[in-house]
Amino acid sequence: MKRTQKKKHPKICFAASSGGHYEELMTLKPLMEKYPCFILTEKTSYIDKASGRNTFFVLQINRREVLFPVKFTGVALKSLYLFIKERPDVVISTGVLATIPICLIAKLFRKKLIYIESIAKVTDATLSGKLLYRYADQFYVQWESMISIFPKAIFMGGVF
Repeated sequence: MKRTQKKKHPKICFAASSGGHYEELMTLKPLMEKYPCFILTEKTSYIDKASGRNTFFVLQINRREVLFPVKFTGVALKSLYLFIKERPDVVISTGVLATIPICLIAKLFRKKLIYIESIAKVTDATLSGKLLYRYADQFYVQWESMISIFPKAIFMGGVF
């Protein structure tokens, strides 16, 4: 008698900085309910909409801050620690800055990266999008006009 092996669902890291990027990420709750996952986001005073989910926080960073290099390094180290601890198979990110380390770490470990460019971007790209476009296994845009900026992107319409 053949033993059938139970198919293992991929573990997903959902990553977004705070504010609108996090709100866009939360529209993916149906996926969060279907697959084993965890969330990586910035620590802020906002209400956590991922209640009941395994959520990890990194520092909120701004590239114009004097201490940006130090804070970004801290976010990168914490992201590496969380990646090794949680071992995701896929990272899905809506950006931006604080999520770059976990996205690049995923690629370093040969895992899948899915990036969703912000719905706020209609005619120009986020800096994170410009960087991660070359590494993403799937890159989604929410406006058809963005295909001219990211020719290999997949137009998906709005996530809202």
